[in-house]
Amino acid sequence: MTSLASRLKGRSELGVALLLGAVGVLVLWDAVGLVTPYSKSDPVGPKTVPYIVAGLLIVCAVMLAINVMRGGHGEIEGGEDVDLSYPADWKTVLPLAGAFVVNILLIDWAGWVISGTILFWGSVWALGSRHYVRDGLVAVALSLLTFYGFYLGLGISLPAGLLEGIL
Repeated sequence: MTSLASRLKGRSELGVALLLGAVGVLVLWDAVGLVTPYSKSDPVGPKTVPYIVAGLLIVCAVMLAINVMRGGHGEIEGGEDVDLSYPADWKTVLPLAGAFVVNILLIDWAGWVISGTILFWGSVWALGSRHYVRDGLVAVALSLLTFYGFYLGLGISLPAGLLEGIL
């Protein structure tokens, strides 16, 4: 009789399948809790897309798990222009992750325009751009465009934060 560890050896993709399934269940759980105070007779409402996404995630997770258990595995990335023998560039990855974390922490208090500007500017800085003024102006423009694009185009209000009443 073989142990569970020996049967799962070389099947690390099962972790990806488990993660996909967990995200699918989380999306489904969240979709069930959506409140739709308007147009309950409309067949395509705000719950439709989350149900579709959750279903596809769960189906993909099951199909991946079945494939892995039958011996399938992902191919090792060849990387045409990437030398895989080099280690990760943490001097780029950490500041980039930091820009995302700062955005998450500031978005409710400072608002999207300020936190988005920091996100966009911090991202290009982390990726190597050193045109501080130009990048800052582009970051502000992108933040304002996305703020008003969501509001005017989709009817979704992003948090204004400190700029409440100005925007």
